[in-house]
Amino acid sequence: MLLPFYLEDCVEAGCDEAGRGCLAGPVVAAAVILPKDFSHPLLKDSKKLKVAHRNQLRKIIETEALAFAVSFVDNHTIDHINILKASILAMHQSLDKLSLKPEHIIVDGNRFYKYKNLPHQTIVKGDDKFASIAAASILAKTYRDEFMEEMHRQYPQYAWNQNMAYATKKHREAIEKHGPCPLHRKSFKLLADTQLRVDL
Repeated sequence: MLLPFYLEDCVEAGCDEAGRGCLAGPVVAAAVILPKDFSHPLLKDSKKLKVAHRNQLRKIIETEALAFAVSFVDNHTIDHINILKASILAMHQSLDKLSLKPEHIIVDGNRFYKYKNLPHQTIVKGDDKFASIAAASILAKTYRDEFMEEMHRQYPQYAWNQNMAYATKKHREAIEKHGPCPLHRKSFKLLADTQLRVDL
């Protein structure tokens, strides 16, 4: 069962991102402040949920959260400042948009830049430990997937409605065949290394 908070006596926001390892599209982050007594039996790391359950939980989180926000940082910014900085920028932008000011921040992972002198705690696999981070992971994932499904209509050759722009074999084969599009991250290795088999 997920823990309801890291620090009990303060307003705590959970942050997470989605799309950090993708070859195209934005990185998307969310910040969520949940009521102290919030719980749901399905709530956990978004990667461990079925699509239908993620979409169901998104509606519940958006209805019951004290505050939530989602932010997109596009592929051009990712190429310019790198994916780590872009991911943290997206988290900071989400925190900026919260209607309720947090007093403490918990973040999935092990890297974060200080936000407005507020105390924070990074937590490896935090989306599988704390409710607000899991909720943020669900919002980030569902908003990003929704965006990539829309972009699939413009660029159907990459099958983003199936791979969400992750580095699948079929995605890389499509890049090799059609070349990259304006949404691809040029700073990423878009094609896998050619492996030569040598018979001795």
